[in-house]
Amino acid sequence: MRRSPLRRQPRAPHRVPPLARLRVGRKLLLLVLLPVTGLLAFTAFSSVAQWREARTLRDFHTGAGVSFAATEVTDAVARERLAAVKARLRPGPSASVERTATERTTDQALKRAAARAASRPGSDVTGDLDALGRQLHSLRARTGTGSLTAPDIAEQYGKVEDALLDDVTALEAGRPTRASGRAADAHLALLRAIETAEREQAEVAALLAGPAGRPTGAGRWPALETAQLDAFRENTSDDLRTALYVIESQDPGRAVRRVRDLLATARPDSARWPSYERWLADSGARVDALRGVQDRAARALDTTAGHDRREAETRAVRDLTASLAVLALVTFLALALSRSITRPLSEVSAGARALSYGDLSYDIRYAGRDELGEVADTFRELRVTTERLAAEIRAMHTAIDHNRLEHRADEASFEGTWSRLLRGMNDTMASFAAAQGRREQAEEELAGIFDLSLDLLCISGLDGRLKRVNPAFERTLGRSSEELLARPFIEFVHEEDRTSTREALARLADGVELVGFENRCLRSDGTELRLQWSARPVLEEGVIYATARDVTDSRRTSREQDALRRVATLVAHGAPPAEVFALVAEEVGDLLDTSAAVLRQEPDGSQTLLGSGLGLPEELEEATREERRAAEREAIDEVTRTRRAAHIGHAACAPIVVDDRMWGFVLAASPLEVLPAGIEWRLADFTDLVATAIANADSSAQLTASRARVVAQADASRRRTERDLHDGVQQRLVAVRLELRLAEMLVTDRSSELAEQLAHVGKGLDDTFQDLLQVARGIHPAILSKGGLGPALRSLARLSAVPVELDLKLPAARLPERLEVAAYYVTSECLNNAAKHAHARVVEVSAEIRDDVLELTVCDDGVGGAEPRHGTGLIGLVDRVEAIGGRLTVGSPPGEGTTVDVRLPLAGPSPDL
Repeated sequence: MRRSPLRRQPRAPHRVPPLARLRVGRKLLLLVLLPVTGLLAFTAFSSVAQWREARTLRDFHTGAGVSFAATEVTDAVARERLAAVKARLRPGPSASVERTATERTTDQALKRAAARAASRPGSDVTGDLDALGRQLHSLRARTGTGSLTAPDIAEQYGKVEDALLDDVTALEAGRPTRASGRAADAHLALLRAIETAEREQAEVAALLAGPAGRPTGAGRWPALETAQLDAFRENTSDDLRTALYVIESQDPGRAVRRVRDLLATARPDSARWPSYERWLADSGARVDALRGVQDRAARALDTTAGHDRREAETRAVRDLTASLAVLALVTFLALALSRSITRPLSEVSAGARALSYGDLSYDIRYAGRDELGEVADTFRELRVTTERLAAEIRAMHTAIDHNRLEHRADEASFEGTWSRLLRGMNDTMASFAAAQGRREQAEEELAGIFDLSLDLLCISGLDGRLKRVNPAFERTLGRSSEELLARPFIEFVHEEDRTSTREALARLADGVELVGFENRCLRSDGTELRLQWSARPVLEEGVIYATARDVTDSRRTSREQDALRRVATLVAHGAPPAEVFALVAEEVGDLLDTSAAVLRQEPDGSQTLLGSGLGLPEELEEATREERRAAEREAIDEVTRTRRAAHIGHAACAPIVVDDRMWGFVLAASPLEVLPAGIEWRLADFTDLVATAIANADSSAQLTASRARVVAQADASRRRTERDLHDGVQQRLVAVRLELRLAEMLVTDRSSELAEQLAHVGKGLDDTFQDLLQVARGIHPAILSKGGLGPALRSLARLSAVPVELDLKLPAARLPERLEVAAYYVTSECLNNAAKHAHARVVEVSAEIRDDVLELTVCDDGVGGAEPRHGTGLIGLVDRVEAIGGRLTVGSPPGEGTTVDVRLPLAGPSPDL
């Protein structure tokens, strides 16, 4: 067993450590970015906490804005409450107007507060305000009816105020910072102090307007107000505390304290009580002053919340920016360090890769004094060696391109593997030189086949321009190779086929082979030829190898055969000659692209046109009519003289010979150009078919005339027989009957045997006479000759053994005798068959004239199954009907009766010739 040569076994793959899978740059970045990642995570967590704090401050700031809008509603509700109490205590027009104005103000404040609350997502203030609005409308309705007292009104409005203050408290409840919390507490304390003062104002006003004119009870609101004001002083600024002190020390404040002191005594002095109007003025001034302080407290709260919010946001952005800056700086330093190491490595790696790919233009520019610099120097030396080797290879390629196959590389100037490589190239060069000699010999042989081939061979580019053609191509197109190669091939193609030729070239350019493609090309003399192509593209070489075959004659022969086949088929089907003449002229015109005609030669030497076909445009046909007629007359004269097909210039003519006589001509003429030689023999094929059609038509006409004569002679024989019976036998029977009657009169004894015998003979004679009458009527009924078809059919119906239903729509005028006789005998035969064979119960007979045709239908309900081909009497009826140009059809399915349809033309058969 032969052992295979030893092969070098591939080394087992080593397991690569995980970190060895990473590039050097990525390792350095990983080393630097690990601590940076921790810093980034800490920064991210810190930034998230700061942004959360900023978002809390932003929500608190937004809620404070909504609480300010709700505070406006509390102020409006307080004024509406005072106006309602005043209107209840001291009704009047001015009080009603004031109350209406405060209600409008309250509604507007509610709308503004609802719109402001809607801009704060996740808040229930909008729903609370909507509920308070409905509560206010209900309270206003009850107050307007007068069902509530002033204290009740104040109490009900107080509940609304409490709900509003609860909403304000909820909005300002969040305290993200100490400053914001103290400002919110001060604002809420002052709001509740003002609400307490307003309730005190309404209650004292109700006491002062009482029946006694002076209040008798003690106030309960000062303690609540004092507590709220103390809370306000603890949380507000010095400026607002000073403003509150000023309000308390002014006249309205002192007046309110005096009233409170009077209410606190057990027996107050009535003379010191203020009036109703004075109390309202003093308490109202004090409340308005407190509202001014409340506005300043609200602004302070808004300022504090906004400041805290901006400070938190600024702090978050500052910290995040600083962290990102540190991260960017560390990253930049890491990238710079990585680049100082990875760039030389990448350059050396790219140089090695380019060298392995054979790219000697790549230059390693790194010249460091480290290990990477030493590797770069080694690769530069390798590049010099590779360039020398490439120069040797290029020299060998140049020698091959210039066919200097004796050139050899200088392998002695290299060592090791490079020397062995060049030695192998020299051996390859020697083998190539031997193969080149064999290839040149093969090319010479192929060129010989290319030049000697009878088929059209060519090589074309993908752009459709010919690169090489063989002599057969030049001979077929009548053009030199220089002309064929100088112009695009599409210019030699017929204009009508250029689109399909471009599509074929596009398919070849896409790599699709072409088989059996046909187009028309133009010879140098302008004539057309049809070529059938087979082509194969070679895209990598950018060429198309194609072969073509001239199929002009075969396609023309195929067209002629198709035309002859159509004409022959028409002749075989027994078509009328006129139809054959028209088709022959049309086919000849289409086939030869000329005008064509079928002419009949008359005894006087003139010609009658039987069919024509024009292959020319109508305007051109009219313009060249005289030229064509001159050429046609010359060709006809030549055929008449020689009795052979003739071709003279622009016309060609072939004779139609029937029974060795000149019957007519098939003529083709074209004034545009001289008809090609041999066209007259192509016409001869059509003249043979025309002659056959004429002979067939003549035979058919003779057969029809013969059948008509036979039927006419039979009818004439029937009439003679009927006349002979009537004039001869019938007359003799009448004479014998008279003599027998005379003999009977001579017998005196009527009861004798002789008298009885004479009576018996007389009766037999009478029966014989009646039978003779029936036979005579059956041979040719006299009523048909005298009354016509209608009375004759009615007579048949009366004498029929089967009931007959007649439907006759016949004209009053008599029909041709041949039609009446044929219709009568068809009806008579059908009635006899229905009675004898079909066992029918009823027969329907209909007759009418439609489109100059007598249509007769006889239908019975018998057993059916009648078949003219089986030798029945229907065969004679068919012969009689067809002899006069009619048609008889029988439909007789078994068990479904028999229907006989007869169509008889009134004009009878007319010959076409």
